[in-house]
Amino acid sequence: MEEEASYICDSCGEEIIIPLDPSAGRRQQYTEDCPVCCHPNVITVEFGRKGQVRVSSESEY
Repeated sequence: MEEEASYICDSCGEEIIIPLDPSAGRRQQYTEDCPVCCHPNVITVEFGRKGQVRVSSESEY
């Protein structure tokens, strides 16, 4: 299984690399500030049964 994934910040368009932690559940949602522009993003991580990972983000505002 992959150890990292990425999302695109809604505010500045930068690709942000995040670590993956499947032990936190199959569907995770949390808020993280962009390390480039500091705007908060709501990150959703979903782990599929066959090991696939889906990461999406949207601006918190």
